[in-house]
Amino acid sequence: MRNGIKRNVLGILIDDVDYESAANVVFHAAREGHAATVSAMAVHGVMTGVLDSEHKFRLNHFDLLVPDGQPVRWALNLLHKAKIRARVYGPTLMLRICARAAADGVPVYLYGSTAATLAALNQNLMRTFPQLLIAGAEPSKFRRLATEEKLEIAGRMQRSGARIVFVGLGCPRQEAFAFEFRDLLNLPIIAVGAAFPFLAGLLPQAPLWMQEAGLEWLFRLVCEPRRLWRRYILLNPAYLLLLLLQALSVRFPTAGRSPSQELLNG
Repeated sequence: MRNGIKRNVLGILIDDVDYESAANVVFHAAREGHAATVSAMAVHGVMTGVLDSEHKFRLNHFDLLVPDGQPVRWALNLLHKAKIRARVYGPTLMLRICARAAADGVPVYLYGSTAATLAALNQNLMRTFPQLLIAGAEPSKFRRLATEEKLEIAGRMQRSGARIVFVGLGCPRQEAFAFEFRDLLNLPIIAVGAAFPFLAGLLPQAPLWMQEAGLEWLFRLVCEPRRLWRRYILLNPAYLLLLLLQALSVRFPTAGRSPSQELLNG
């Protein structure tokens, strides 16, 4: 189990953790009944914070940002000699938390994606973990939420009896959601990106060798070129260039700017 020290990667504070440490943070919050925000950070997530100081503020106020992408893990090892042997992959983290939740009788809530994706995800999770208690599942509205709607969603989550909330809205919407809902929920909120369609069996995952080689982005680009080309063709080279600058002792501040307004995305 790793120590959970926060490390500066381009001004974003990534935690030096493994799966066990991350799950312990989640279950401690679930057991004690207090809020905790967790997100799995790949290159796109890091760069979104680098390019938007308000989003940097959100990310750096999360309880836990885990190194989801191999290039993020490599950055921790290169810049901070962290010696992290494996990334903390969002879909795998979700499965591990679900396995422990099923064993401990801790109910979970699924928020985000489409109704069809949630139905398939629910079915697959129950097939894998028959004892898992899914207290509720609610698809994204794919638009801005009114304040009343935000309070209604938080109320449904609280009344469901869930002790852990998984959010699959995509970056940066899911992190904004977690940041804005943390004061409304005495629950850990875990942003897991594409874990919902992956675990629902609706979106193919890269072969293990590509994941380990840091080429998952290439696999996803081939699968969804129109949606993802800007993310990978533009942001990946920028990430590498900025990492080189940080390795050469260029400083990247972590402060960010407090958001001027809530995004109210859902």
